[in-house]
Amino acid sequence: MKKTNSIGKQAKRDQKNRVVRRRDGKGKVRLYVINRLNPRMKAKQ
Repeated sequence: MKKTNSIGKQAKRDQKNRVVRRRDGKGKVRLYVINRLNPRMKAKQ
C-alpha cells in the first residue's frame, strides 16, 4: 500500500479505483484508495 500526499492523483491511476473514508483505531478519519480487481492500486493518506 502506498502512502501519498495527493490521494486524488492516486485515484486517477485506474478507472476502478474508489476513494473511501475509514476510521483508524484512534478515531481519526483516513482516506483510502481501494480497487478490488487490482489490489496493487491501494493507497492511503
